[in-house]
Amino acid sequence: MSGEARRAELAANLERVRERVAAACAAAGRKPEEITIVAVTKQYPASDVRLLAELGIRDIGENRDQEAAPKAAECRDLDLTWHFVGQLQTNKARSVARYADVVHSVDRMRLVTELGRRVRAAERTVTCLIQVNLDPDSEQGVLGPRGGADPGDVPALAEAVEAEEGLALGGVMAVAPRQGDPREAFDRLKTVAEELQARYPHATVISAGMSGDLEAAIERGATHLRIGTALLGNRRLIVG
Repeated sequence: MSGEARRAELAANLERVRERVAAACAAAGRKPEEITIVAVTKQYPASDVRLLAELGIRDIGENRDQEAAPKAAECRDLDLTWHFVGQLQTNKARSVARYADVVHSVDRMRLVTELGRRVRAAERTVTCLIQVNLDPDSEQGVLGPRGGADPGDVPALAEAVEAEEGLALGGVMAVAPRQGDPREAFDRLKTVAEELQARYPHATVISAGMSGDLEAAIERGATHLRIGTALLGNRRLIVG
């Protein structure tokens, strides 16, 4: 596909996503301006990131450091906010700390400590979202690991993030369980978010909702949507 054709495809997809966001906001009594679309560009090349930037997308999400690091470097001339949205191993914290502006998947104390250490070494500031596990079945391995802290562990993790120089507490993130009504899951996340904001008023981010459930997420208070397939199409493997 030519660059011009790909740009037209992305523009049409983005228009449809924005229409969905606008409709969901209208139904929920919210404004579209309250919603940040994070384009999840995993398995897509840096050229797509550039096209999305031309179309007005400033927030880019990646879930694998091996792919994200070179892509962020290739696009360093663009004024973008890079979001790391995948599960983060502590041995990748050093690399992620060099380019990520927001890490959505902070879910354990060891990661908080290591990420803080690596961010200070890089002389940067990174916003952290605490990933909340909304899927009780994942604890028994019924549906496989999804990542995330138990809701009861969120206050202690938030305190740890606040105590780490170089880390800023931004709010919470969650992935809806594969089964069940996503609205019920996002209701639980909203409760956790409200409790967190009561103590840390600046922690206003609720990262929830993807291509298939963005309407439910907006209805339940999401501020950031992680959109991949609806924007970029079905995943196709790229080299790198």
